[in-house]
Amino acid sequence: MSIKSFKKSLFFFVLSILLINNSHAISPKDFVQQTVDEAAIALGQNISKELKIVKLKTIANKSVDIEGIGLYSIGKRRKELSDSERQEYLEIFRKYFLKSFSSRLAQYSDPKIRVESEKYLNKKYTMVSSVLIATDDKPEVKIDWRVITKDPDNPLIIDVIIEGVSLAKVQKEEFNAIIQNNDGDINALFKNLLDFVNKE
Repeated sequence: MSIKSFKKSLFFFVLSILLINNSHAISPKDFVQQTVDEAAIALGQNISKELKIVKLKTIANKSVDIEGIGLYSIGKRRKELSDSERQEYLEIFRKYFLKSFSSRLAQYSDPKIRVESEKYLNKKYTMVSSVLIATDDKPEVKIDWRVITKDPDNPLIIDVIIEGVSLAKVQKEEFNAIIQNNDGDINALFKNLLDFVNKE
């Protein structure tokens, strides 16, 4: 075997090792730290707010169970939807979630989050605890992340609890209020979400 062929074989051998290692399951704690670090890098870049939002949406799409959050947010009413209504709702909700998430987070310049521990809850969920590190003008904030871990190779964030307040639960209550205030018409919720999505 020539030196050139040997180097080429060695290259592909090392590459295969790296790919195998990268395919191993990541712990929920490392997954959350990796996700928040990626978001912090995007927020710390000297780019426009619009480009930051694009990057944040990409991160959310691959690390958050948006469909799961959407179905939880409408509670028992999800069982009342037809297949077409369910599909329509999930499409609207994804756009709503990504816009809401990215536009709010894009206001931060360089958040520092330290992931501290993880707690196994059951076969489906693990709770990861972290802290938003205090700055001169902002206090320390405790942030817990509920992570779906039923598929170890594909953990996903399903809820964020800030100082004991579940954002998914708050959103569920808001959606329920909109529906109740419109005589139980879920189309009113669809319209409300679409108005937010289409708002400049």
